[in-house]
Amino acid sequence: MPADLTAATPRSRVRVPLRFHDGYAVDADLVTFDGLVDGREHIAVVLGDPAPSGTPLVRLHSECLTGDVFGSARCDCGPQLREAVERIAERGGVLLYLRQEGRGIGLYNKLDAYALQDQGLDTYEANAALGLPEDARDYTAAAQMLRALGVTRLDLLSNNPDKAEQLRALDIDVHDRVPTGVFTTPHNVRYLRAKVLQTSHTLPLGDLTDLHAG
Repeated sequence: MPADLTAATPRSRVRVPLRFHDGYAVDADLVTFDGLVDGREHIAVVLGDPAPSGTPLVRLHSECLTGDVFGSARCDCGPQLREAVERIAERGGVLLYLRQEGRGIGLYNKLDAYALQDQGLDTYEANAALGLPEDARDYTAAAQMLRALGVTRLDLLSNNPDKAEQLRALDIDVHDRVPTGVFTTPHNVRYLRAKVLQTSHTLPLGDLTDLHAG
């Protein structure tokens, strides 16, 4: 652990039955923490049982009210969350649900950025037009949470290379980066293409054709 990174500790752990709209169901342990550097109420969703000699599968999932809760088709967050829970439960690991709405800019700013996207800007250009960073997320708290759970070596379920790079810089051993599925809709294809072109997400660019909302 970096010398300047204080340790976090679990504060509570509760068993919760998760039920999804498509009928998938699984029980999970939800863990809260004391001592996180950013003071936010992030939670860990512990799923399945990793094999004793295996490497847990971990996803850092940034909160998305519009996608996770309301099923917005403008992003792929809701489908990624649903997929991640099942894949992690099958193998054993942790989903960190991080309170980083809008890549860290907050809900209101995200909706302001949506309005600019409706005028033709992509998701990163819209943030810049508002004087905001393209991606304001910092994963120091995520590294604290993982260490508090005893996870220092993992396979990371993510298309985003920055997540792996930040965790490695925080002395978390990311053994492998496992891509998520591709969840394309007519409403999110420009958003997904921007992820590939601007931040090197591992998505098949050739498959992200310009669909048109009907």
